[in-house]
Amino acid sequence: MRIGIDVGGTNTDAALMDGPVVLGACKSPTTSDVSSGIVAVLKQVLAMTGVPASAIRAVMIGTTHFTNAVVERKRLLEVAAVRLRLPATKALPPMTDWPRDLADTLGRHTFMVHGGNEFDGRQIAPLDEAEIVRIAGEIRRRGLRAASITSVFSPVTPDMELRAAEILRDIVPDLSISLSHEIGRVGFLERENASVMNASLADLSRKVVSSFRNALKELSIHAPFYISQNDGTLMVPDYVERYPVLTFASGPTNSMRGAATLAGEKDAMVIDIGGTTSDVGMLMNGFPRESAVAVDIGGVRTNFRMPDVLAVGLGGGSIVRDEGDRIGPDSVGYEITSRSLVFGGDTMTATDIVVAAGLEDIGDRSRVAHIPARTIEKALDTIHKLADSAVDRMKTSADPLPVILVGGGSILISRDLPSASKVIRPENAPVANAIGAAIAQVGGEIDRIFSLEGTSRDIVLGGAKDEASERALKAGAQEGTVKVIDIEEVPLAYLPGSATRIRVKAVGDLAVK
Repeated sequence: MRIGIDVGGTNTDAALMDGPVVLGACKSPTTSDVSSGIVAVLKQVLAMTGVPASAIRAVMIGTTHFTNAVVERKRLLEVAAVRLRLPATKALPPMTDWPRDLADTLGRHTFMVHGGNEFDGRQIAPLDEAEIVRIAGEIRRRGLRAASITSVFSPVTPDMELRAAEILRDIVPDLSISLSHEIGRVGFLERENASVMNASLADLSRKVVSSFRNALKELSIHAPFYISQNDGTLMVPDYVERYPVLTFASGPTNSMRGAATLAGEKDAMVIDIGGTTSDVGMLMNGFPRESAVAVDIGGVRTNFRMPDVLAVGLGGGSIVRDEGDRIGPDSVGYEITSRSLVFGGDTMTATDIVVAAGLEDIGDRSRVAHIPARTIEKALDTIHKLADSAVDRMKTSADPLPVILVGGGSILISRDLPSASKVIRPENAPVANAIGAAIAQVGGEIDRIFSLEGTSRDIVLGGAKDEASERALKAGAQEGTVKVIDIEEVPLAYLPGSATRIRVKAVGDLAVK
C-alpha cells in the first residue's frame, strides 16, 4: 500500500491506495512547521481506513515549499554565482535580468572565470584554476554557504564544472554547490538562473526533507519516502536535498497525473480548480505536456523541465462583481471559511453562486437566498466561459478533447463545455494531487546536442534512449518496467557537423521492496 501526500499552501491532502484503488482520502490544514500538518492528515487517513502503519510500503510527498520560498523571497541563502565563459559573455553578468529584490536577497555575488566549451566539446578557453582558487578564498571571506557553477554547453561537456566544483570543495568543504549541467537544459542564461536558484534553496531543502522524515518517524511509518518532481516522477530524499528546484510546479503535475488515473484517460485536458486559480494543462500519454519555452519562476527565466500549465483567476474563493459579469481574478483564498457568504462573511464568491443555484450544499444556504436569479445565471455563464476559454487556449488543434475536472473547486463547473468532447468529474477529484503523488513513477531524461557527423541518426538516438533508461533505473525504477515515452529531435541548421538536439524521456514503476 502507498500513501500520497500533497503539502499545499493552505491544505495538506493525503490518499491511501492499494494498487489503483483509493482506500481513503482526506484534507488537513497545512502548518508552519510542515511535519505536524503531515502527522495530522496521516492520522486521519489511517484512522478512517483502519490500515496499520506497518502495512505502508511507500510514501510519496509533493510540496510547494520551495516555489513559495522563491516567490516570497524568504528562507533563501546568499549564493556565489560562478560563470565559466570568459573571454565571452562579459556584457551580461550573472543575475542581470533578475528582479531587484530577489537579486539583492541572494547577494549579487557574481564571478566570471575563463573557460567553457563549444557545442561539440571544443574549448573556448582552458579553465583558469588559479581564478577558481581566488574565488574560493573570496567565498570563505564573505561567509557564503552556497555556490552555483555554470559553464557554456556543460550539458554536452561537464568536465569544467566538475573540476571547478572539486577545487571549491577542497578549499571550502562545507559549501553547497549546484552544477548547471545537472539541473537545466541547453540555453545558457536560463540554465544559469536555474542553478543559482537551486543553490539558494540548499538550506531550506535539508530542513523540509528532515521535517518529512520526522513526521513519518513520529507515526512509526518505516517505509521509504519519495518526493514528487515537476515531470510527474519521483526523487529520493537525498536527491531533493541536492535539486530542490525540480519540485517546482509538482502540485499541478500531481493533479494532472491523478486526474489521468481517476478518469482512465491518457490524452485529455485537465482543469485543476483551487481556491484562487485554475491550472489548465494537457495530458499526453498520461503525463503533462512539457513547456517548450522558458518558464518564469518568481520573475526569473529558467529552462529546466516544467509542465505547460495555464493559470487563470478562477477558484472557489473568486470574488463576484457586476451582478455576475465579472468573477476574479482576486479571491478571498484561504479565508473563504470566514469571508464567503455561506460561511457567515460579507463577500460574494463563486462558491456562494453554486450554493445559491442549488448545485452544492455547503455552509448555510439561507445566507445566499437573497441573490437574484439573474445574477446567479450570469455568474454561472461567466464561470463556464472562463473555463472553456482556458481549455481552448491550451489546445493544439480545434478537435474537442475530454476535459477532466479536479481540485476542491471543481464544484464550480456544472455544465458541458463547448471545447470539450466530454466533461469528466471523477470520484475523489478534490484530492487528485495526493493520488497523483501516490501513483508517480520514476523517470530518467537526457537532453543534449549531438553531432551526427561520422555516425548515423539511429546509432545516436539508440544511445540516447539507453542513457535515459539507465538514468531511470539508477533513480529507482524497477527492472523490466522502464519504457521510453517521449522523443524530441530538433536539427540545428546554424551549427556545423549536422548538429541535432535530442531529448529522450523514460519512465518505469518504482521498485519497492
